[in-house]
Amino acid sequence: MQLPAALTVDAINNGYRRREFTPVDLVREILARIRTCGVAPIFITLVDEAALLARATALTDRFVVDPGVLDVLPLFGVPYAVKDNIDIASIPTTCACPAFAYTPKRSATVIERLEASGAIVVGKTNLDQFATGLVGTRSPYGEVPNPFNSDYVSGGSSSGSAAAVAQGLVAFALGTDTAGSGRVPAGFCNLVGIKPTPGLVSTSGVFPACRSLDCVSIFAQSVAEGWQVLSVLAGRDQADPYSHEVASLGTLTKELRIGIPAPLDFCGDSIAAGAFSAALHALKQHTLLSFTDVPLAPFAEIAALLYDGPWVAERRLAIADFYDRHAEAMDPTVRTVMGKADGKSAADTFAALYRLEAGKRMAEAVFNDIDLLLVPTAPTIYTRAQIAAEPITANSRLGIYTNFVNLLHMSALALPGPFRIDGLPAGITLIAPGGGDHRLAEFARRIESTLHRRLASGVGLPPHRRTPLPPLPQHGETITVAVVGAHLSGMPLNWQLVERGARLLRATRTAPHYRFYALSGTTPPKPGLVRVAPDTGVRVEVELWELPAYHFGSFVAAIPAPLGIGTLQLEDGTNVKGFVCEAVATEGAEDITHFGGWRAYIAAQTSSTRITTA
Repeated sequence: MQLPAALTVDAINNGYRRREFTPVDLVREILARIRTCGVAPIFITLVDEAALLARATALTDRFVVDPGVLDVLPLFGVPYAVKDNIDIASIPTTCACPAFAYTPKRSATVIERLEASGAIVVGKTNLDQFATGLVGTRSPYGEVPNPFNSDYVSGGSSSGSAAAVAQGLVAFALGTDTAGSGRVPAGFCNLVGIKPTPGLVSTSGVFPACRSLDCVSIFAQSVAEGWQVLSVLAGRDQADPYSHEVASLGTLTKELRIGIPAPLDFCGDSIAAGAFSAALHALKQHTLLSFTDVPLAPFAEIAALLYDGPWVAERRLAIADFYDRHAEAMDPTVRTVMGKADGKSAADTFAALYRLEAGKRMAEAVFNDIDLLLVPTAPTIYTRAQIAAEPITANSRLGIYTNFVNLLHMSALALPGPFRIDGLPAGITLIAPGGGDHRLAEFARRIESTLHRRLASGVGLPPHRRTPLPPLPQHGETITVAVVGAHLSGMPLNWQLVERGARLLRATRTAPHYRFYALSGTTPPKPGLVRVAPDTGVRVEVELWELPAYHFGSFVAAIPAPLGIGTLQLEDGTNVKGFVCEAVATEGAEDITHFGGWRAYIAAQTSSTRITTA
């Protein structure tokens, strides 16, 4: 039996395919690792060992009968951990407050989706109590130390989830993120932290911090693996009133305009400033990137609303009865933070909402000139002793680049950067408007090999993914579009589909009712497809792309005459929307019908050019 040195989704999947180990073998090794490092303070509760092995045995038996299950269940046999404010049926949810604990009868929607994908939940992880904090020290179950230097904080509030992944106890973990709780721990633990657009992932069964802002976040060793988990979790959930269809901005294949906050604030930490400078220097070696300064002050004003404004009352509302009756059972710092809700009025709430709406208009104006905002994940990192000495002020400083994101309904992704010269991790965070999840992940994938080099254990990262990340599965309305020429995959205009989040379904052919022409004077070269009388045409090769309906109009608007979108009949008799051409444009055009498709024609032209040149 040979278990992977780095516990990643890909390494586990490859090990199963090569039959080097089984889910039962892997679970036994995970339990041994946890016993070696100790359950606390990373975990609060482990899944019962008998139940865990029963789950692993069932998956192992299924694989023996049907090895193809690896292609059906995307996270087959992959162990993961869950922040202990996310419900798992029959296991207590404590929110790091033993006096508050309850035992849910049903798992959160995200857990149900992961279990259906074949993943194996190992246990529930420690957190800053009631998900209130960015440090990982506000828990009666112990402070979660930084995996690189135990004198320092791990970041919070999803401290245990981040540490469990960083120490190789699970392949990925779920956290939550309201003010940075999924990004700051990722930055401090050298992990990828994906914070989706609010509403993209269900929070049904997640005990709220600020219900209107909360997001379930993902900790993973690489962008591709985090994206794989998000692809399982994303999608509307009727049980969550804050869940909704998120219109994807798509990705970008042209030059990206990157905004950098100015002035940058590192709270006097020159080492942190040096690490961020090194990350920027590395990125500026990439082509097709331009950088521009973005004023930080307007975003800082929005960030201040989260704890100095009425949203602290929303935190208090989540535990109102418990706070009134059992406040003495709470962590003193968390109790103090919640106490700031006293004195907040309805007038304060409306005043803050007005400021927030103005902030949203400000952010829209900023993102008219940039595609992504790039910030330090945190301005500095503190020792546990420093946090103990200054628990509220030091904690608040850590959120200057994170607190505004959910208030402005944005998406974000934390990515490891060059290490600090003192050996501690330092990270960057990419931010985009709501729906920018694919854009962030695909850009992060492209730059990952430049910035992200090793894991906490010292093991080198496995090879970075070289192929583009697929869009998230489409849960809303889509339109299938047949493309025949410059929009085919690998062709010059395919980016117009890709950046709108379109997904390639399959290659096929039209019914035998079409003739095909190479149009003259088009840049890039384009063909024209014209329907003709029965028995006078041929089958022409096409690709079918699934395009989100909300991007269909902008796609069609970019199509120049004499081309347009009409209805094509495929060889199986079905009809789809696809490229057609005005018949008048084919007068004098080269008839290329006998090639049966644009690729064959381009290949012939290329071959002819080579022969002529030779």
